[in-house]
Amino acid sequence: MKTVPSLLFTAKCRILFLLILGVGLFTSPLFAQKPTQAQLGYRSAKIIKKAGLEFKDLNKNGKLDAYEDWRLPVETRVQDLISKMSIEEKVGFMLISTTRLAGDFSFQQNAPRAEITSGFNEEDLKQETNMFSRKPLPFPLLTASGTTKGVKERHLRHFILRVNTSAKTMAEWANNLQALCEDTRLGIPAIVASNPRNHITVDASIGLSVGTTVFSRWPGELGLAAMNDLKMTRTFAEIAAKEWAAVGLRKGYMYMADLATEPRWQRIEGTFGENADLAAGMMREIVLGFQGTKLGAQSVALTTKHFPGGGPQVEGKDPHFEWGKDQHYPGKMFDYHLKPFQAAIDAGTSAIMPYYAKPIGTQYEELAFAYNKAIIKDLLRDKMGFKGIINSDTGPIEMMPWGVEKLSILERYQKAIECGVDLFSGSGDPSQLLEVVKKGMISEARINESISRLLKEKMELGLFENPYVDVAVAEKTVGNAEFQKQADLALRKSIVLLRNGAKLLPLAKKTKVYVESYYDNGRTAPATVIMPKTNNWDLEFVSTREAADVVVLWLTPNMGSLFNTKDGPIELQLSKNKIDIARVNETTYHKPTVLVINYSSPWVIDEIDNPNVKTVLATFGTSTEALLDVLSGKFNPSGKMPFSTPVSRSAVLDNQSDVPGYLKSKEYALFKFGDGLSY
Repeated sequence: MKTVPSLLFTAKCRILFLLILGVGLFTSPLFAQKPTQAQLGYRSAKIIKKAGLEFKDLNKNGKLDAYEDWRLPVETRVQDLISKMSIEEKVGFMLISTTRLAGDFSFQQNAPRAEITSGFNEEDLKQETNMFSRKPLPFPLLTASGTTKGVKERHLRHFILRVNTSAKTMAEWANNLQALCEDTRLGIPAIVASNPRNHITVDASIGLSVGTTVFSRWPGELGLAAMNDLKMTRTFAEIAAKEWAAVGLRKGYMYMADLATEPRWQRIEGTFGENADLAAGMMREIVLGFQGTKLGAQSVALTTKHFPGGGPQVEGKDPHFEWGKDQHYPGKMFDYHLKPFQAAIDAGTSAIMPYYAKPIGTQYEELAFAYNKAIIKDLLRDKMGFKGIINSDTGPIEMMPWGVEKLSILERYQKAIECGVDLFSGSGDPSQLLEVVKKGMISEARINESISRLLKEKMELGLFENPYVDVAVAEKTVGNAEFQKQADLALRKSIVLLRNGAKLLPLAKKTKVYVESYYDNGRTAPATVIMPKTNNWDLEFVSTREAADVVVLWLTPNMGSLFNTKDGPIELQLSKNKIDIARVNETTYHKPTVLVINYSSPWVIDEIDNPNVKTVLATFGTSTEALLDVLSGKFNPSGKMPFSTPVSRSAVLDNQSDVPGYLKSKEYALFKFGDGLSY
């Protein structure tokens, strides 16, 4: 018997084999039944009719190609399309960058305010200076491409939408973008990603969260964890996915599987707390809620971040900045931080984002994780079994090349791809990556591996069949009353009663109560007296503390925007985070007081020295109505602390960055992980 010639294993013969296999499947008795017609959405593409079924002629050649045939296995379609793509199209496909709508001038200082519409922003946005180091970049960085040029000339198909606008505008723009993509040589659709849009948050910096939007408003991520309710977490994710998909957002740059073990790390607000088992459960429900058990036409594909866990930063400093590039494990708990990522992998997360930081004092080479082969290939892929997309964080090639600073831009691309990165975030200019391939620094076969993963995601999401959305449905879906009713319940479930020593709560009916919110955002007066327009609580709200029986003081400490931080010690005391402690102590001194603290970090509150403060609650992004429901007893508090709070500054300084608070010494915590009372 003759052996099969090696030629059979070339790319083209592999495609032929898969095509034969696909046809064989559909002609076998098992698949003899006529397949159900896929729902097609199209603008310029012609329709091909075959065997009583319809298909989109995406490449305009008048015949049905394998990648256009929705009956075939995804792998067959992917390999066929890869064989048709030019190297320029492949390289453009490996970039994901900010996209802007007409009237959107994000990232432009002193730009005029304009009406944001569903048209395209055709202006290239170039950055001359590293926004984190404030030093000149090696070459101007194209952070956002003009839309038409990006799609038709640079072959971009992955975009990050950061604008905060209406559901109607987003949906119309998404349809315009997909129509533009359809009108290209191969008709490959776009995929649009976003950072979180459904949470009440303190730091809504671009790149972290979009903040208050038209979407349903839920607690912050810490608040979701504080609910201690995995079923409700799944409900949140399913609702949010419906809203996102309705406007054409099919990829989430979220959620953070990082653990809040270093209390000074400024990104704790986006985590699910310090406990790896709780965070793992949260990640499982989040992934299954957004994606389903497998990607489909209603799914939002998630990018879980920041592998292998960004919590244990040295002194809590952030690796966007050179002074924060080191990550360490003094408590030898590296594996503990992997648990939530493993849960996300097991649930099927579509992509994973490595962190900027580089590990020090471990078995791993001291290179940023995007350049660390032992982390990405050996650990993430081989040991943990991840088969999806590796998506770099924004800018490790040009701005945060920790550990590989001496390599050229081309060499950094080469090293990152060799380590396993498939998709590079932050640049809309494919020229440097194209040069890497054309110089033979990376083989086209290796590029094809990444393209295969990226195309697979798009095809499984159904974008090749119908990337368009119904604008009217989007308007009815996003932020609708039924969704917000569920979110309102979550807002209440997220509130934690920590102390009720004076038995002030629940407030007795007809109690005269003075409610003050204190939040210094640098733009308006920090203190706001809350006088509800509708009194649903059978309380008497008064405008001065002197007239009150009980004072409620709701503090929102604020470190300021992450991206405006400077090198130096990170402090957690209230007075260091825009809280006027003298005012707090004076306000609470004369009256029985309910102290409410919004925890976006594990604040140190030992500066509040007042015998009247015996009643303490924690919030993590919630509404005034939800808080008043808890204070009045309309809702019995049930939340639990998602992390421990240090008892003092010295406890912070002595802590081990990789060790969760509940495993630290008994002297560490004022409020412990899991604390929470009910009436």
